[in-house]
Amino acid sequence: MTPTAARTYEVRTYGCQMNVHDSERLAGLLESAGYVRAADGEGADVVVFNTCAVRENADNRLYGNLSHLVPVKQSRPGMQIAVGGCLAQKDQATILERAPWVDVVFGTHNIGSLPVLLERARIEQEAQVEILEALEVFPSTLPTRRDSAYAAWVSISVGCNNTCTFCIVPALRGREKDRRPGEILAEIETLVAEGVLEVTLLGQNVNAYGSEFGDRAAFAKLLRACGRIDGLERVRFTSPHPRDFTDDVIAAMAETPNVMPQLHMPLQSGSDAVLQRMRRSYRADRYLGIIDRVREAMPEAAITTDIIVGFPGETEQDFRATLEVVRQARFASAFTFQYSQRPGTPAATMPDQVPKEVVQERYDRLIDVVNDIAWQENRRQEGREVEVLIAEGEGRKDERTERLSGRARDNRLVHVAACDARPGDVVTAEVTYAAPHHLVADRVVSLRNTRAGDAGVVPPAAGVSLGMPTLRG
Repeated sequence: MTPTAARTYEVRTYGCQMNVHDSERLAGLLESAGYVRAADGEGADVVVFNTCAVRENADNRLYGNLSHLVPVKQSRPGMQIAVGGCLAQKDQATILERAPWVDVVFGTHNIGSLPVLLERARIEQEAQVEILEALEVFPSTLPTRRDSAYAAWVSISVGCNNTCTFCIVPALRGREKDRRPGEILAEIETLVAEGVLEVTLLGQNVNAYGSEFGDRAAFAKLLRACGRIDGLERVRFTSPHPRDFTDDVIAAMAETPNVMPQLHMPLQSGSDAVLQRMRRSYRADRYLGIIDRVREAMPEAAITTDIIVGFPGETEQDFRATLEVVRQARFASAFTFQYSQRPGTPAATMPDQVPKEVVQERYDRLIDVVNDIAWQENRRQEGREVEVLIAEGEGRKDERTERLSGRARDNRLVHVAACDARPGDVVTAEVTYAAPHHLVADRVVSLRNTRAGDAGVVPPAAGVSLGMPTLRG
């Protein structure tokens, strides 16, 4: 008797790092249930959309992609389509109305239900919708199929207690829920035992970590505890909120050798008036003060940010205030966004929405300033030796050069001269050229093979893509 072939799956991910990590869990759940990842370029029996509700036209993008699957599903008996993530949490009542060929809709709080919902939909031949309004089990307890042998996401919290007027995430992810430090450190120790060299601590607002169990110093303590884990070479975190950024965290960063000299801290606007309308509980002077203290403690730290252009009521004077903060902060890079109305947020109904053509013109000016400063900051790296963790999938500056790519300790993208390094190995090389968004290091000084390199890279799940680089914070 011929055995039945395992059903295949594909996960398509949109959004921030939290969504990418959730997709690793979805892949782990499906594989635990007997599914097999579909080979690249081959159709899957189950296609899962892990959606984002932050970016403009997120819903149009989803429904456009869903419509493309209609003829595929018609020609593939038994194929199933599932929609989860933030957009599913927001539009739970309308997804099946707009796309009745979808089989499963699930929310941000119940990703663990996906295999059961798929099976129930198959048996009952009827679409299944399950949206929980609050988190019942912290998702890190779920099985995970990680995309990398050398780097891993580690959630320290989910949800957010802030009420930024442009952001819908708190309504979709819920209030902040913190994991206990012992659980986090146990997960990291397990990862390191498997060969992982680098972890990124994830939370919507990582430096508010501990507020749920009453320890405002918990995040600084967690960073220092990470420094005591043998074999853990790099620790990063995203995203902090300037309101909660305290000097004990700066000290922990500076005094813990495996915490990287890198900080991604969203600015959003350099105008105090706009920050007030955004309900961001800090002002430009406080933000710049944090940066000054970080650089005093870690002079070579690379600082990156998020900026929104064209928030309702933003004047030319407000925009120029943002440009001034950018010039003073001297960001290594910035993720810049044109404000877009998101239904369900207070900002969507504010008066004085800025005309699209004005937003575009300001956005172009901001990009010019950001890129110019980033290039200046990168040129300061020329002639320096950098330690690069070779990565899979970073992309190369020029395929003809056969350079390898990876991240320096300060998280700058570096293209290294071809050598015998594998993903997960560490190369020390001299920077020979700087571009606005990457460095080239053609003089290799040394190569260190690692256990992560020995293990090789787990192939990334089909369809996973990083649509937005940072968590809202």
